Amino acid sequence: MALIYWLHMLATVTWIGSLAAINLLVLPASVRTLKLVDQLSFIAALQKRLEPLAWFCMGLLLATGLFQLSANPHYDGFLSTSTQWSLAILVKHSLGVIMAVVSAVQTWEVLPSIQRTLMRKETAKADELARLQRREIILMRTNLILSALILAATAFARAAL
Repeated sequence: MALIYWLHMLATVTWIGSLAAINLLVLPASVRTLKLVDQLSFIAALQKRLEPLAWFCMGLLLATGLFQLSANPHYDGFLSTSTQWSLAILVKHSLGVIMAVVSAVQTWEVLPSIQRTLMRKETAKADELARLQRREIILMRTNLILSALILAATAFARAAL
């Protein structure tokens, strides 16, 4: 079980740490120092490296989380809300699903749109680039907020034991 807990925490720190670093350090610095086209090129290149890692972490979290649930004596069903612990776990998992959906939109809709727009630089309109940048930032910030809420739900679950 110690290995399962360690892998779960490692995946959490890797995923949420990258979200925090991008949102709190990289985005503000790139906005202050780069032109819009260069910002989007940089973010697209960064996301291209981070997306596979994020999806791997999500898969690892799912696998290790399911294993932890199956071994937990407090677990009494998928949609159970009979205790504070089960309610907190249900909220945590619901937020995780929302986070996965936000990540999917970012990975398979927004990032490809940014890349397509950047490929046709000469015809790309500034307002289209700005719209894509806003959407990307909103999705990244949404996932950062969701991750903080997931950590809060985890804390409530731990406190309930």
